[in-house]
Amino acid sequence: SGGGNMADDEAVELEPTIQNLLDQQSLKWIFVGGKGGVGKTTTSSCIAVELSRVRGSVLIISTDPAHNLSDAFNQKFTKEPTKVNGFENLHAMEIDPESDVDKFSMGLEGVAGAEFIKDLMKSMPGIDEAMSFAEMLKLVQTMEFDVIVFDTAPTGHTLRLLQLPATIEKGLGKFAEMKSKFGGMFGGLQQMMGGGAVPDEAAMTNSLEQSKRMIEEVNLQFKNPDLTTFVCVMIPEFLSLYETERLVQELTERDIETHNIVINQVVFPDKTAESPCKLCQARVKMQQKYIDQALILYEDFHVVKMPLLPNEVRGQQALNDFAKMLRTPYAP
Repeated sequence: SGGGNMADDEAVELEPTIQNLLDQQSLKWIFVGGKGGVGKTTTSSCIAVELSRVRGSVLIISTDPAHNLSDAFNQKFTKEPTKVNGFENLHAMEIDPESDVDKFSMGLEGVAGAEFIKDLMKSMPGIDEAMSFAEMLKLVQTMEFDVIVFDTAPTGHTLRLLQLPATIEKGLGKFAEMKSKFGGMFGGLQQMMGGGAVPDEAAMTNSLEQSKRMIEEVNLQFKNPDLTTFVCVMIPEFLSLYETERLVQELTERDIETHNIVINQVVFPDKTAESPCKLCQARVKMQQKYIDQALILYEDFHVVKMPLLPNEVRGQQALNDFAKMLRTPYAP
């Protein structure tokens, strides 16, 4: 909406809630991202809680090694989906892309030289992550959840998933190159070891190809706005606004739908206090500047403002209460 008089602009203002995510029954993947310390896990947990009220089955996955989902729900989660206490249709799982690559078989059970292949994989940057993500997606797709919420890790890149097919492509190229260089050696080894533990290149190439195909399919899903959306989480400060703008631009470049922004840690002035606290007043003023900028930058987004609370949002009751504010704007 460019110029136009005020009345027009008022009319098209999008509601400052996540109701659109709850209404869009076709959504299958919801990514929640933003830099560290902006309240991503709380936000994604609350989105999952709200979704569980309107969708058949919900899975929330954290790829953050800090395992903060367990902290948010006060319940231990593992790399298997576990039912969240107090919910019938909400499951949570935490995966650590770094360490789980060892546990993933990569479809190489019983293949000669599987260990060698795994070591080779690890020497290719990003391949381990690609493979562990592919394995996880395979797992998730067999479980048939209606909607999956990703609490993405702040480190590295949320959007690395989209580069995975290219990464695997590179890996396959490297592998072919090695084979042509050392092809004779593989054969020689075989005779030395009596035809035993020699890497089965076909199996490995096949395993990589399969993962690549699967990731490509999923990437198509990620770029389909009926199936996938990205929720950007920020706090009303300069650096966070800047990071969010970079994230939104990158998502747009990669054709990933994003139309929800959650601004956490907003200080609402205490109207009941006799003498308002100086620090709070200063914070309110400072924050308002960045909130106003966000509202201008993201006028075609649903921008949700969430209050800074006196205590941490942990445990089911706190999450439920906080989640309600995503649906109904907070009014102190």
